[in-house]
Amino acid sequence: MAGAARDTPAGEQEGHRLSMCSKICYAIGGAPNQVAGSAASFFLQIYLLDIAHITPFHASLVLFIGKASGAVTDPVAGFFISKSRWTKIGRLMPWVLACTPFTIISYFLMWYLPPFVSGRVAWYLTFHCLFQALTTLFQVPYSALTMFLSTDQKDRDSATAYRMTMEVLGTLIGASLQGQIVASAHVSPHCTVNPSVNTTDSWHDTPSIPDPSDPLSHQGKVYMIAAGVIAGVYLLGIVVLFLGVKERDDPYALNSDRAIPFCKGLALTMKHGPYVKLTASFLLISTAVQLEQGNFVLFCTHAAGLRNHFQYLVVTILVSAVVSVPFWQKFLQRFGKKCAACGISWMIPFAVMLVTIPNLILAYFVAFVSGLSIAASLLLPWSMLPDVVDNFRLQNPHGKGHETIFYSSYVFFTKMSAGIGLGISAAGLEFTGYKPGICRQSDDVILTLKLLIGAVPAILILLGLFILLFYPITEESRKETKLALEELRRSHQSTENLDSCEKDTTV
Repeated sequence: MAGAARDTPAGEQEGHRLSMCSKICYAIGGAPNQVAGSAASFFLQIYLLDIAHITPFHASLVLFIGKASGAVTDPVAGFFISKSRWTKIGRLMPWVLACTPFTIISYFLMWYLPPFVSGRVAWYLTFHCLFQALTTLFQVPYSALTMFLSTDQKDRDSATAYRMTMEVLGTLIGASLQGQIVASAHVSPHCTVNPSVNTTDSWHDTPSIPDPSDPLSHQGKVYMIAAGVIAGVYLLGIVVLFLGVKERDDPYALNSDRAIPFCKGLALTMKHGPYVKLTASFLLISTAVQLEQGNFVLFCTHAAGLRNHFQYLVVTILVSAVVSVPFWQKFLQRFGKKCAACGISWMIPFAVMLVTIPNLILAYFVAFVSGLSIAASLLLPWSMLPDVVDNFRLQNPHGKGHETIFYSSYVFFTKMSAGIGLGISAAGLEFTGYKPGICRQSDDVILTLKLLIGAVPAILILLGLFILLFYPITEESRKETKLALEELRRSHQSTENLDSCEKDTTV
């Protein structure tokens, strides 16, 4: 299927336009990773604390080490993928297909409640690490596949927009499925007492959720049902990706070029100014978004008095994000990608308002605006990264195989920063005295949750946008790079044809 694209003449590749069907199939292929990632981002922390009943310190270890294992896997995956050879189905597709079954198994076991208590931390640490590592082995080749769909920047931007729309939709599906299925695991009649009426210490210490000592408890069952449903989504997505997308051999590299050695390519990547600025900016912004996602359910449950509304608020955030991706795509096409980044800051004033004035109507409005900002933060880096790769390609015209290095190292930094952020937030809850399963947490815990939802993400987003001001690639430079790369390919094709004629004459 994909192998036929390898021998396509350069002229035909240059004129090849990506069909809408291929864009949709490519987008659907990335959705399962987002479905599972969304469920874990919103619910894994509260699951570990209130269902598995492990301490916040151990939960921080599980979250941080899991993210770190995924981050460490990124350069390793980039190294081996860059060394892999072309097959009948492509160079990247075999990696995507091979890791999917193991990803499904590790994801399901990550939500399984083992009957033993003493070894639960080791259980969740093991399978969270495996899941993060395997999703990396999926994400690196899948995201790098963008560069092998078409040579046209508009086609790649369009495919990225389709992908982001479907991934945000996958995030919505994951959070919605998980939220609706497991909501009953976090509802208890003991916590409906009005705290202004009953403020005794016994009410504060009343368990909100009975200890689920075995996997056959109601809490354990609903989480396993949700894991099984999401595992089925993985299978559907990978089948659509395999059947609907053709991977084309590197259309940017010259046939005589040799692959850049991984270590040398990584060193060149880290010295490439546009890439460093882009990565540093969205490293901070993605950490802010991860903090919002990881602590939002805890905030609604314990700090805002919205225990019975959190699943609907999560859905509101993600519906807003889904419907706004086409808007951001049109916006960045008309006003430029750097200008579109201002939309990421919209969530800051409204999040601060929710923290200071917890109100149900305001919470839904904040959720809607936050969805707009999250959509921009998801679309922009993946839309800007191909421009950085093109810029690097123009400066290093005789190298190939650098695409996976860019994508793997970018995912490495974002995952590592997210792991550090989530680890610190869980450790902060431990330090302030978070008690799993009780109806009302202490004032120190509530203050910590407010900071993790309001002040900390706001500071990180503002710092990230400040760094992005120095990002050098503009709309004008993008057009110049596109023309220069097209001229490079045409001139090399003419040189190859001339060499071929000379050889024939000699013979």
